[in-house]
Amino acid sequence: MSPPVSNRVSHENGIAVQMIRRNPRGDVPVVHDSAFVDPTAILCGRVVVHENVFIGPYAVIRADEVDANGHMEPIVIGAHSNIQDGVVIHSKSGAAVTIGERTSIAHRAIVHGPCTVGGGVFIGFNSVLFNCAVGQGCVVRHNAVVDGCDLPPGFYVPSTQRIGPTTDLATIPKVTADASEFSEDIVRTNNSLVQGYKRLQSEL
Repeated sequence: MSPPVSNRVSHENGIAVQMIRRNPRGDVPVVHDSAFVDPTAILCGRVVVHENVFIGPYAVIRADEVDANGHMEPIVIGAHSNIQDGVVIHSKSGAAVTIGERTSIAHRAIVHGPCTVGGGVFIGFNSVLFNCAVGQGCVVRHNAVVDGCDLPPGFYVPSTQRIGPTTDLATIPKVTADASEFSEDIVRTNNSLVQGYKRLQSEL
């Protein structure tokens, strides 16, 4: 793990963009050297980004709230995962957010802690996760909501569906081989983007 990076500033079209920020408590994000963070993304506070992660344009990952005792758990992005354009990850009262390895959080999704997302998960466009756990290998399609419940490994949430504490999980299908391959393909694509964008950075 690389040391904390403070006040990293990138320049695009002559405009300075501060993408790594301290929170009011003084915590600074820790970003692995092999990860790629787009210059327009914002990481704030107690955020840990592991190796080969892709964080896309205008994503916001913000760990700045504390509990009644002033304590805060980190927001952790697991290795080889991708946080795509416009994603927001935040947490209430310093609760933990953990994104597993080889997981994809697609464009404009919201992950609000407390929340745990397992490895090999796909979260679709505009979907919302809050106060929940999403098990290993799950697929949550576009514009869906998972709120206040634990989704066991290997479940498939269709687009626009809401999963909550009263949802009968027997009505939720399991992930198919095709859906699982789709999730893995998204990870492979974004891993390639990490390498490509890191090369471009080194040329500047």
